[in-house]
Amino acid sequence: MRALVTGADGQLGRELVARLGADLAWSGGRAELDVTNGNAVVTVLERVRPDVVFNAAAYNRVDKAEVEPGRALEVNALAAHALALAARETGARMVHFSTDYVFDGEGSRPYREEDAAHPISCYGVSKLAGELMVAVADPAHLTVRTSGVLGSGGSRQKGGSFVERILAQARGGQPLHVVSDQTFSPTIAGDLADAAIALARADVRGLVHVTNEGSCSWHELARAALERAGISAPVEAIAAADLGLPARRPAYSVLDTSRYRGLGFPRLRPWREALVDCLPAGVD
Repeated sequence: MRALVTGADGQLGRELVARLGADLAWSGGRAELDVTNGNAVVTVLERVRPDVVFNAAAYNRVDKAEVEPGRALEVNALAAHALALAARETGARMVHFSTDYVFDGEGSRPYREEDAAHPISCYGVSKLAGELMVAVADPAHLTVRTSGVLGSGGSRQKGGSFVERILAQARGGQPLHVVSDQTFSPTIAGDLADAAIALARADVRGLVHVTNEGSCSWHELARAALERAGISAPVEAIAAADLGLPARRPAYSVLDTSRYRGLGFPRLRPWREALVDCLPAGVD
């Protein structure tokens, strides 16, 4: 499998690159390939001629998307569509990544792939648009929906992962106020990368939900991270509304992974067990 990875400087992209090994034909971040430049995308794909394109490039600034929705759509939808078209034209297959934020969070059971999406933020709209446009451009595509991605080194767009930010604030003696009324499934970037590569090798197509096992609130995640790092610090539980953020988030966005498991793939680790991979070097 000759693989190409866009967004290779992000937390998921880095893990994909590390795990593909000899199968990696090309990888690059925005400096090497701006996915919104259609001509550049075509040039790279025609030169590399990959079998699979892993599109880990994304605009994931959820709140900023409310004031620059055009940029979110440009990266998450239009660029994804152009990349999928170029992949199809060069004989490659697209592996795209989406989010639990395509749902409104009003459900009470884990969301299945066939459940109707209803995003409540500009970011969610842009990601849903990307799903639909990739599906139209490349009938052989695979779209992996996931939730709350965490990785070592974190998201550079966000200044590190949620876990890294919590640990840094606690060590700095800053008060911790964390949302307790949003439930999701934390997903470790390395585990997600392993699953996406396995799905690609098996030529799975369509939409598949992949997350680590279990669910929690951001407040529970913060407390678990501090406990795992051996840091004693109080964490105040607050409501999402208390933050006054521009973008709405789903209150419940746990994803049902039955299809993934039904295809014969093993469950991903429970999120509490996998959390160790998000801790800074030397902390366990």
